[in-house]
Amino acid sequence: MSKMRRSERIVRLTQILLEQPHRVLSLTEMADKLSSAKSSLSEDLAIIRDVMEAEGLGTLETQAGAAGGVRYVPGLRDDLAEQFLQDVVQVLSTGDRILPGGFLYMSDVLGRPDVLDTAGKMFASRYRDSGAEYVVTVETKGIPLAVATAKYLNVPMVVVRRDHKVTEGSAVSINYVSGSRRIQTMSLSRRSLPEKTKVLIIDDFMKAGGTAKALADLMREFQVDVVGVGVFMSTVDPEDKMIEQYVSLATLTEMNEATRQVTIQPGTYFA
Repeated sequence: MSKMRRSERIVRLTQILLEQPHRVLSLTEMADKLSSAKSSLSEDLAIIRDVMEAEGLGTLETQAGAAGGVRYVPGLRDDLAEQFLQDVVQVLSTGDRILPGGFLYMSDVLGRPDVLDTAGKMFASRYRDSGAEYVVTVETKGIPLAVATAKYLNVPMVVVRRDHKVTEGSAVSINYVSGSRRIQTMSLSRRSLPEKTKVLIIDDFMKAGGTAKALADLMREFQVDVVGVGVFMSTVDPEDKMIEQYVSLATLTEMNEATRQVTIQPGTYFA
């Protein structure tokens, strides 16, 4: 392989780092791959780190020692995160989103790649030091958000089913009371999670917290530690949730079907 110019090397290094967040990459291996001296790579990485931090995209963490290594830690500068939340609040705070039965239409927003990417990066940044080894969600609307979060944590994503699929082998199933006060079932294949691991629960919406609590209860059946719960939107009522510790990006404070009034504010992310 011919020797790269510095500009080419920086572009290639940036691509490698962005594709493998939270993974420690060996400087020796990258130097061999890019046909470059480790000292040159170190200078390149310093430039990349400075730009990432200036643009609010995260940072690079280096490991000293004979082997040496570097990893990309995704993040989002606070002012950019706050602007994102304000934009989400503005888009969702319209009366025409109210559906019969007191539901809020969010599928279009949760289907936007830019929204999912930023939200996933925010959750990954918030729980970067939690030790999460898996991201867990329940089908179906929370799946894209969980995938985005798992991407930036660089861990697998596990989907809990509403009913058992024969193609997934033996499973653990539990019944729970949903926010609409209905008895529902969730099921997870016994092969999905190893015991004694740590998981982060991600979902799209939380009212009373019944689904989040059921997910946490199901995780206990697998002897798994829940290190956090993140939801795209929560409601202000009921105030006493079935689960105490959670992080929300937005909070629905009022929704009146008669007046078509919707009031949403940034959630607990910065609380």
